Order: sequence, then C-alpha cells, then structure tokens
Amino acid sequence: MSIVNRRNAMLGWLTWQAGKRIAARKARSAIPSVEEGKPNKGLILSLLAAAGAVLFLWRRKGGDGGSQDAE
Repeated sequence: MSIVNRRNAMLGWLTWQAGKRIAARKARSAIPSVEEGKPNKGLILSLLAAAGAVLFLWRRKGGDGGSQDAE
C-alpha cells in the first residue's frame, strides 16, 4: 500500500488549510494597534528600520556596479 493516496492527500490538505487559518488569526492578533490616538512606537521603529535597510542595500548595490565598470 502506498503512503501517497487520496485519503492522506485530503487529510494533508485539510490540515494545511486549518493551519493557515490559525496562523492568520494569530498574526492578526499580534499586530500592534493604535493606542489612545497615537500609533504604537514599536510599529514606527520597525517601519523606519525596514526603510533604512532597504536604502542601505539599494545604495550598496548601486555603488558596487560603478566600480566594476571602471576597470
């Protein structure tokens, strides 16, 4: 008897769907919300850090290409 059959495929698919719903529910509950009219400080810091990382990597990638062309 094979391990991969319709019954096991269906059980795996149902488990995957249930896991995605549970993970989405946990992710929605973990998102920082607006408190007393002010955005959460952690949210602002994480957004600024992400923007800084993007700028750093973009600038670093652009600088490397110019030095190789000069040689």
